[in-house]
Amino acid sequence: MAVSNPRALAAAAASYFLTVSAAPTKRGAECAGSFEPISAADYVAAINPGWNLGNTLDATPDEGSWNNPPVQATTFDDVKAAGFKSVRIPVTYTHHFTGESPDWTIDPDWLQRVEDVVDMALERDLYVITNVHHADSWEWADVTRPDANLTMIEEKIHRAWVQIGEKLGCKSSLVAFEPINEPPAETAEHGAELNKINELFLQALAESGGFNTQRVVTLVGGAMDSMKTSQWFEAPTGYDNPWAIQYHYYSPYDFIFSAWGKTILSTDDLTTIKADLTNIRNNFTDVPLVLGEFDASPLNTEPAARRRYTDLVVRTAAALNTAVVIWDNGLDHLDRETHAWKDPHSLSILMNAAEGTPNSLADATTDAYATSQSSSAYVFHRVGDSVEDYTVSLLLNGNTLDSIAVDGPDGETLAAGAEYRATPEGDVTFTTEFLGRRLSAAPDAEPGSKANLTLSFSAGGTAGVEIVQWDVPVLESNTSKAVAGADLLIPITFKGLKYPAAVKMLRSDGVYLFDDWTQYLGPLQAAYGTYNGQWNWLGDNLVLTAATVDAVIAAGVDTTFTFDFFPRVPGNSVNYTLTV
Repeated sequence: MAVSNPRALAAAAASYFLTVSAAPTKRGAECAGSFEPISAADYVAAINPGWNLGNTLDATPDEGSWNNPPVQATTFDDVKAAGFKSVRIPVTYTHHFTGESPDWTIDPDWLQRVEDVVDMALERDLYVITNVHHADSWEWADVTRPDANLTMIEEKIHRAWVQIGEKLGCKSSLVAFEPINEPPAETAEHGAELNKINELFLQALAESGGFNTQRVVTLVGGAMDSMKTSQWFEAPTGYDNPWAIQYHYYSPYDFIFSAWGKTILSTDDLTTIKADLTNIRNNFTDVPLVLGEFDASPLNTEPAARRRYTDLVVRTAAALNTAVVIWDNGLDHLDRETHAWKDPHSLSILMNAAEGTPNSLADATTDAYATSQSSSAYVFHRVGDSVEDYTVSLLLNGNTLDSIAVDGPDGETLAAGAEYRATPEGDVTFTTEFLGRRLSAAPDAEPGSKANLTLSFSAGGTAGVEIVQWDVPVLESNTSKAVAGADLLIPITFKGLKYPAAVKMLRSDGVYLFDDWTQYLGPLQAAYGTYNGQWNWLGDNLVLTAATVDAVIAAGVDTTFTFDFFPRVPGNSVNYTLTV
């Protein structure tokens, strides 16, 4: 898309600008000291990679209302130590407006809290992007609603940013602003309204004083979706701010959200990811780009596939001069209480990919129509089987294997030759001598995770291999009568990894409980449900959500749920039947 000749705003937009102000006026924050301007291109280069302080100041109705405690400065120490250069601080203002039209006053205590958190990051020399986030775009700023009050939305976004700009206007050039998170848009008309909101945002910054007319901003398109942004975004005119475009990427949807049983990152997926990121760059060849949210969570994605996804997204973005900011809702990556990263290998891969350094990766199944799934992120040994040499395959990507060590304070470094053998092609074989000290051929051997290994290479990030002794889990019972209106918890004794991989949902009449179109997917996806919305797990319980139980009752047909586990091989599953 050419952005050097943007279309004029619609007549409706022009009338609002005349109402608010005939031209941007200078008022608001007055700052002592100086401001070191930075171009949008230099800013985007400097913030890569970044981290999102998710589900925190953006929680509703207040900070601490969701799964995270109030922000502690030590969190930014952890982020800085991990190698991140920037933080995105999403903020929801919906429940902090204390006044109505036309002033839309924001609670000064909330603005002070936002400033305090921004300062925590700045004190650690982290770049900061902050915005108007969750419920703001969900509740009062959704331009797609049939009853959307555009006059109110425009007035409120303008007044919000005047106040935010006044509060943060004297911050250094490390701070950038983003008008609103993922604003819904379904049509070109909606896209035009969001272009108008970008301009109102810039007008508000001009009115708010301080250094805000020199500050970098990351503007947004429809839903911050790359395709909608490419279709409908138009560049603002008449303002001096250096600007970039920010977009978000949670694709392939079924892989990222474990929908329809998907645990494989397929060959087609890998091609599509690269094409998607390339397409938006081709549409904005001369505009700095920020990929402000992306994520493949350790909670629900298979590790070899997840690490390959992270590597591909970050590496492709870096090659396209696009900064990345990983989403972290406090459950996904950094444990803010223990200060530990949940998948340090993904973190290492991300950091190296952002620098353009090749990573070596665990290989895994990429055939979407496979009947089983292999993963070189694991050594899987079934209880009762003899302990034998076990080979995992790596995508070395030009590197060589340097060492293998057992994780933990007393971890040992494996002896090449005696405990493992490696080929130049990337096959690593763990010997019976090594595995026999952790695994057993006894039929009553204890299942579970036996060790985690870290593989280090001549360059790039680390790879992880977990040694798991497994057997088929056991349910406390295999059937019950469906009871409407509540989640169903099914007690289970796990025997290996302590979570399910996917759940097949098939009625006794042969009809799929949900989404009969999945018959066209592979055998590990046909008739399968979606994580979180339809199934989950909690401690030593499998969970069928209330929506799933209610669907069984509505169908009026007994339904069998087949819970698959890792390794996803024939026989490693259990059945549970809900009767009506």
